[in-house]
Amino acid sequence: MPTIGVAIAIPEPWATQLQDYRADIGDPTADGVPTHITLIPPLDVDDLADIEAHLEQAAQEQPGFRVHLRGTGTFRPVSPVVFIGLAEGISQCEQLADAVRRGPLGVDLDYPYHPHVTVAHHLGDDELDRAFDDLAGFECSFEVGDFRLYVHAGEQGWQSSRTFPLQPAGS
Repeated sequence: MPTIGVAIAIPEPWATQLQDYRADIGDPTADGVPTHITLIPPLDVDDLADIEAHLEQAAQEQPGFRVHLRGTGTFRPVSPVVFIGLAEGISQCEQLADAVRRGPLGVDLDYPYHPHVTVAHHLGDDELDRAFDDLAGFECSFEVGDFRLYVHAGEQGWQSSRTFPLQPAGS
């Protein structure tokens, strides 16, 4: 039974910059987790073909959009996570996440959906504080034209399995 996730990949050069930061600060999950905005958290599934057909349909219903990442936030004390927040693109991520979380991916989330880019996880308070401070001035913008299906490949971590293009922005 494969474990999947669905996410928006962060483009270069920011993907590598944030993943390298995550590794440098000692995050044990950094090497196996591409830099992303989660749409569907890890989920065990039976039928990838059914999932892919559903994701194709969801992509056809959603236009591309712009994301502006800016500054840090945290989920502490509930969860030991520091993240880069979205200053633009929140509602579009919410709409896209809602579209993919239907049908065979109709899952209940443990927490309300909050689009973000994790930059530190599974670390002590000192490292989380450092990440929060170090990346407080981080900022970038990019166009989102697709999302990806990731499959967990054991020690290799999360691997992009397929890309689903969104409709052209403004259509």
